Order: sequence, then C-alpha cells, then structure tokens
Amino acid sequence: MSLEPEHAAPRLPQLLEAVLGVGSELELRATLQHLVDSATELTGARYGALGVIDPERGRITELFTTGLTEAERRRIGRLPDGRHGVIGALVRDPRPLRLDDLTTDPRSCGMPEGHPAMRSFLGVPILVHTEVFGNLYLTEKRSGSFTDEDLALLRVLASQAGIAIGNSRLYETARQRERWIEGAAAVTTALLTGESAADALMTVAERARLLADASAGVVLQPTAAGGMEIVAASTHDDPGDLIGTTIAPGSPVLVQLLGGEPVFVEDSATDPRMTTSVRSRFGPSMMLPLQSGGKLIGTLALPRRRGGPPYTAVERLLASQFASQAALALVLADAQHDRERLAVFEDRDRIARDLHDLVVQRLFATEMMLESTRRRAAAASEESTMLGRAVDELDSTIQEVRTAIFALQQPPADVPASFRGRVLRETGGAAALLGFQPSVHFGGAVDTLVPDPVADQLLAALRGALAAAHRRAGVSRVGVEVAAGDEVTLSVTDDGEGGTTASWSWALPGR
Repeated sequence: MSLEPEHAAPRLPQLLEAVLGVGSELELRATLQHLVDSATELTGARYGALGVIDPERGRITELFTTGLTEAERRRIGRLPDGRHGVIGALVRDPRPLRLDDLTTDPRSCGMPEGHPAMRSFLGVPILVHTEVFGNLYLTEKRSGSFTDEDLALLRVLASQAGIAIGNSRLYETARQRERWIEGAAAVTTALLTGESAADALMTVAERARLLADASAGVVLQPTAAGGMEIVAASTHDDPGDLIGTTIAPGSPVLVQLLGGEPVFVEDSATDPRMTTSVRSRFGPSMMLPLQSGGKLIGTLALPRRRGGPPYTAVERLLASQFASQAALALVLADAQHDRERLAVFEDRDRIARDLHDLVVQRLFATEMMLESTRRRAAAASEESTMLGRAVDELDSTIQEVRTAIFALQQPPADVPASFRGRVLRETGGAAALLGFQPSVHFGGAVDTLVPDPVADQLLAALRGALAAAHRRAGVSRVGVEVAAGDEVTLSVTDDGEGGTTASWSWALPGR
C-alpha cells in the first residue's frame, strides 16, 4: 500500500531518520534492537517486539522487545516461541497483519498471566533477500487503532531493515569466520610446539569452547570396548565429573560418530540418542568427529547450557571446519612427537655403542694390564696392594658404565608414576636385551611404603643386576622379587653358570 502524500509528509522525516538509524549499525543485535525501537516510535505503539525466526525449526529463537519494564518481563516469564496464537500465525503465513482487537481473533490463544493488556495489533515480516528473517510485532497504539498508513510506514521500514540486516549478518559471519580461523591457527601452533598428548587434547577442547560460546568443550576417544570416553574437558567450573564419562557401545549417537558423521542435538537432556549420565546439564550440542585421512582420532563435543540458544547453520559449519583442522594438527603433532622420540632413541643408542666400543674396551684393557703387572710384582709389596686397589676401582667403573649403557638402551618413555610401574618398566626394557621377559613378584604395599629415595636406590641396584645378568653366559631365566614390610628387599636370581642370586635390603624410615 502506498503512502498518501498529505498523510505521509508529517511522518516522512521520522521514517527517513529511522531508516538511516537502522542502516548505521553493523553489529546485528544492535541493529535489531534499534529497529524495534524505531518502529514503535514511528507508529506510536506502546509495545513492540522483533522475533527472529529459525528457518529450520520454524519458530522464534530470539525476541527483542521495547516498552516492557523489567518487572513486567519477569512476571511474563517465558516469552512466546511463535508456535501458537497470532504470533505463530504470522510465522506460518508471513504476510502483513493488522487487527483492531487481537483478543477477538480466532487465532488468539490469550495472554499469559502477568502480561499487560494488548488489543490493537500490527505485524509485518522482515525479508532478507527472499528469506524470512523475522517479524515485527506492534501493539497498543497510543491513539486508537493502527491505520493503513501505519502499515505502509512499517512495510517501508521493514524493507529497508532487511537490507541492513543482510549487511549486518554478512559482517557478523565474517567476524565469526575470522575468529574461528584464528582459533584453528592458534591450536595448530600450540600443538606443534611439543605439547604432551593430554595437553594437546585439552588445548583443542578449551579453544573450541570459547569460540562456540559453549558451556563445555570435551574430547572423546574410542575405547577398547567399542564405546567412547571423555579424556579432556574444559568448563566454567570443575570438569572433574566429566572426565571418564563414557558413551556405551551401540548407542545411536555413537553409530554416527564412529561413522565420521557430525551429530547436532536440540536438547541433550531430552534427546533419546543421548545416554550419558551428564546429559541433563546441557541443552543444544554439537558432536564433531576428529578425523584425518579416514582415521577417526576422537570426537569434539560442544554442549551449551540448558535453555541456551541453538547453534546456527553458520556456527555448525565453522565448528566442523575447526574440528577438521584440529584433527590434522593432532595427527601432525603426534607424528612430530614420534620423530623426536625416534631421534632421542637413536642418539641414546649411539652413545651406548660409543661407551661400549670405546670407553669400556679401553678400561677393560687397562684393567688387564694392571692385573698382569700385579701378578708379576711381589705378593706383599706395597705396589701390589696399590695395583690391586686400582684394579678394583677399574672393575667398579666398568660395572657402572655398563649399567649406564643398559639404561640408555631402554626405549625412552614417560616414567610411570607408581613405584611398581617403574620396576616393571625396568624389567620390560631389559627384555629387549635379554631376549626374554624377567618374572617379577611383589610382596606388600610397595607403592605406598617405599619412599622416593629408597625407590631410586632400589631401581639403580635392579638396573645393575639386570645388566650383569645380560653379560653372563647361559642365562635363560631371571626372577625379580621386591617386598616391603619392616624393610624393603630386592632379590634378583638368574640361571646362568652356577646360578646367581643378588640381594639388597633398605630400612624404611620410622620402622
């Protein structure tokens, strides 16, 4: 409907000012709030609202209002979602709608308790290109009912607002894309600086949570049983109750994830596909596979709080691209870590060979010459005694160097935290040199009773005993026994020539 010149002229400056004001904002939320404020002022309405429609769900996801006080909004409670009533009618049929009394319209479902009285109604859709972005709702004109002129003014404003909203959406999308790209680059840089595997997964979870404005960011990895387990979590609060949470094998959501498909959930608490014990805490969620080269590394999950805004199509796309980049970075970081470990192992092996070929052989040759000289000397002479001491010192030095060589030849690995694990690591490393796995038996609470200083001495003695067993001929079995009671004892037995047993004991403090 066109504006009549004699009626339009008095409000034309207001309309132009409103159009210019709406077009001056680039930030989308500021644009929408300015639009609803301008529309109510232009038409003389007491209350105004702008409902943003989710095209996938066909309902209002955000509602910008003007005219309502904070007390009135609290009394109303949950704002309409566009599924019912006159507001819902405009969502389903996006055409201009003017009513003198909306309470008498058969489509009206009444006002919620605490809602201010509203009768006159004017609503128009806002189109961005050919897509319905949302609707403008105005009620309670201060001077009678809304007129055709009000409708015409509002349609012009909505048309211009569609252009401004389109520009704001492009700007907002560009900013979002820039943030996600910067986040992916930061994650890649962090992962390639040599972080441990646990720190790398935590970096991915935390950065993704911040970018997605999620309540939590978690990384899940496949389990041996065929399920998935949360191995890293970043939340506003303590994430301890999330770590270790598992998705059971056969879960519907797990089938999609193991197949490399992303999963998007409207409400984690009510979706039947979600089976974890923590699902009641979360609402909208994205679960994105971390895969590279057809290999599934894990899953990145980004749940929002209950009642939080659903993820938009743009957010889903950007998060999926981030997950792909993060997966590639994890693979590259893992490969780099393997190369570094291999380089360390090769260097350790070279040092061990040099020590054996150069140092030990020269020391042994020197020992033989001194021993020969001592035998030719008089038995009671002072020189013979000094030569004997020198031979003993050289023999002791050779044993210590061989022990060091043995330690260097073990594969470099993260030292276990428990004492029992450290003993098993030493015997496991010896298996590569001995050609068989030594048997190990523990007695007593060795992990809790053995203090660190005693543990270090015991491990050094164990290392020396295993190295000595490796040098002896005919050894096909080695037994290690560690016991903790009033004292800590270590016994190493082998079946070499004549059978050999070495034993040590350490007193425990306070025993």
